[in-house]
Amino acid sequence: MKMRHVRAVAVFGVVLVALTGARGSGGGSCGGSSSSSSSSSSGGNHGGDTDNGGSGSSGGGSVSGGGGSSSNRAIRDIRIDECKLDATGKNLVARLTVTNDSSLDYDYDVTVQFKGDAGQGVTVATARVNDLAVTANGSKSTEAGTPYTGTGNGSEYSKCVVSSANRTMS
Repeated sequence: MKMRHVRAVAVFGVVLVALTGARGSGGGSCGGSSSSSSSSSSGGNHGGDTDNGGSGSSGGGSVSGGGGSSSNRAIRDIRIDECKLDATGKNLVARLTVTNDSSLDYDYDVTVQFKGDAGQGVTVATARVNDLAVTANGSKSTEAGTPYTGTGNGSEYSKCVVSSANRTMS
């Protein structure tokens, strides 16, 4: 029984390092100043991993998850390219790229959360993309948006994250 627990912790640690190591691109915030960086990795890890801050333009977000399930594989296929308040000032928008390195066609369902820094009392805003068809060995860009209920410039939302994702064969 103890050995299973140790093995599970070890697998989680390896997956966590693999998922948070050199991944994706990022910078900026939902209302934020822009900055960017990029790196690449193998094994289909396409997610960004960035905390954001500032006011006024674009940036990446983060993708969380781990393990080998279909849900976790779907999360690794997603990169957040940009998080921002749209030009109208009425919607929080995350621009996503989904890359399907598989030899099968998949439909993706993605949930993105827009969050503030801990302790700021910012209400989490959630956006969804449903049934995004991505062909085998292809990629597709899309946006996930949700109404902005704040009264400022969106800078209270310092990051956006993919909180869940699933893929099913098309």
